[in-house]
Amino acid sequence: MRAAGCVARRRRSRGCAGLSSDDSPRARGPRPSAGGRARADAVTVAGLAERIRLGELSPREAVQSALVAIESASGLNAFISLRGEEALAEAEHAPEGPLRGVPVAIKDVIDVAGVPTTAASEILRGKVAARDAEVVARLREAGAVVVGKLNTHEFAYGALTTSPHFGPARNPWAVERVCGGSSGGSGAAVAAGLVPATLGTDTAGSVRIPACFCGVTGLRPSIGLVSNDGVVPVSWTFDTVGPLARTAEDCSLLLEALAPTYRAEPGGGVAGIRVGVVEELFDRAEPEIAARARDAVRVLETLGAHVEPLAVPLLQESGTIVQAIMLPEAAQAHLGWLRTRLSDYGPDVRARLLAGLLLPSTAHVTGLRARQLFLRELQPVFDRHDVLVHPGMPVLPPPIGEETVVLHGETLPYRLALIPFNSQWTLAGSPVASIPCGLVDDLPVGLAIAGRAGADATVLRAAAAFQGATDWHERKPDPARWSASALAR
Repeated sequence: MRAAGCVARRRRSRGCAGLSSDDSPRARGPRPSAGGRARADAVTVAGLAERIRLGELSPREAVQSALVAIESASGLNAFISLRGEEALAEAEHAPEGPLRGVPVAIKDVIDVAGVPTTAASEILRGKVAARDAEVVARLREAGAVVVGKLNTHEFAYGALTTSPHFGPARNPWAVERVCGGSSGGSGAAVAAGLVPATLGTDTAGSVRIPACFCGVTGLRPSIGLVSNDGVVPVSWTFDTVGPLARTAEDCSLLLEALAPTYRAEPGGGVAGIRVGVVEELFDRAEPEIAARARDAVRVLETLGAHVEPLAVPLLQESGTIVQAIMLPEAAQAHLGWLRTRLSDYGPDVRARLLAGLLLPSTAHVTGLRARQLFLRELQPVFDRHDVLVHPGMPVLPPPIGEETVVLHGETLPYRLALIPFNSQWTLAGSPVASIPCGLVDDLPVGLAIAGRAGADATVLRAAAAFQGATDWHERKPDPARWSASALAR
């Protein structure tokens, strides 16, 4: 396998402080050639909002451009529905705000008034939302324009985004591969440059996985920071809405709109920040993926972070605890439909929901008690470290239709391989950013940055500092990859 190295740049990203890592040989590395691979012309939320504010571009022009891009990339199947005429009309009267005129798209488990919320399911097909989810209302108040609803794993209950009812979302970097899930359409739409920002949801990795596999920045916010009102539930203990965008700065701008209590920490850099390296997860990842994440850690160290290895307590057990809580909660949320429309579920989601019904009644309570033990054991780790880092995912995205992956020579179920990289932060209610940190076999790989619950600003500050010293977040797959001829191969 080939792996691209870290690339340093002489520039300072707005909202991030930090030295250019050109000053350190550790951060240098080869830039892959542009031909047919990655391009660095990505539009950001911050940049687009600034152009609109300065009058260089109108909100209608920004929305029209997004709609044209979406239509040209229909083969990616990132979208379930579009609001073309409605979005153009709304752009004409977009309210003044930090996101005025910025086109955004919403995962199709989040209500948008007047549009079906299908959850990529047969059961909810055609069910039109009467009002906006709170997160959508907040984006509109900030001036954003909703252009459409995005493909998802059925009922947001899986990590592939291969709905049997609406078809698979395709990874813009390699259309024969999955985007990850369950917010796969959200990751694909940003990666392909169709819109600068999307909303996803994350219960047990559903923002982080597609952000990593699609080479974009995604944030799972702290539990409770962002409203779930108007969102199809999976687990009331773990569900949260999160943004996906090109940069950590963009995610911070979106989070300011979504969460009134969130306060960004612009320009702080990482000098003096204590970074814990979760060694077990580096060991579990494929070697070249782990190497790219190691490169990213060295960049943080070059920027002044204090880096040291650590072990997360109960890491092995965290996935079991999450399942004990999540499975019965999901089954309870679907109880009525399981009684009347069981055959309308896709096979994988139906199996997971039935597994939740079959768990003994004590499993949920035991899981909640085990979670409290985990939180107590984790507290000293965050007393000693501001953020913890590890490879975003252990493997590259598998081909569509494959449900196993090879990890260190062993064939494993895809979901099982990913659980240790997501479950501990789900259990902790922690904020986690997934940021691109390199390429392996011409596919993006990521770094996960996690913090204690409530430390969303610190997590995004660390992510922004890394992005201020590198350009992996600007890489974008060539549109030739999802041309009609490429899709026909």
